Amino acid sequence: MDLDYHIISTLVEDKPGVLQKVAGLFNRRGFNIDSITVGESEVEGLSRMIISLHADQKGLEQVTKQLNKLVDVIKIKDITKNAVKRELCLVKVNIPNAKARAEIMQYSNIFRAKVVDVTEETLLIELTGDKQKINAFISLLKGYGIKKISRTGLTAMARGV
Repeated sequence: MDLDYHIISTLVEDKPGVLQKVAGLFNRRGFNIDSITVGESEVEGLSRMIISLHADQKGLEQVTKQLNKLVDVIKIKDITKNAVKRELCLVKVNIPNAKARAEIMQYSNIFRAKVVDVTEETLLIELTGDKQKINAFISLLKGYGIKKISRTGLTAMARGV
């Protein structure tokens, strides 16, 4: 079965247990959440969840209907087709020598990444962008020895009004 990629923006009550209820609903319906980010919204007392998943149209409609039944869910919108999408990534990479340090710094400049911490042995680099950009950057750094990677998951916002 061929599943399409979807991004759902959900406005929810900002209170304990809401994330668990939403994630549980997806779990009960047999959907794997690719990524979920939650944070304050422009409305006091409400948070915005950005959920990315793979589903067919029927499955997406089923999940949307079930989400609408949750008391804590205020608004749901599929923003897949018209959204600005970003992810934040922190990468700690080994710097075995001065030449490697210079190369990694050059890659960071090309990708518009920012070095946020430096030690004699490592660089900690911050990068924002879409998934492909972050994956390409990580791929370039693998040869130097990546110590740690931390990624936020997708966040998105519909374009325009």
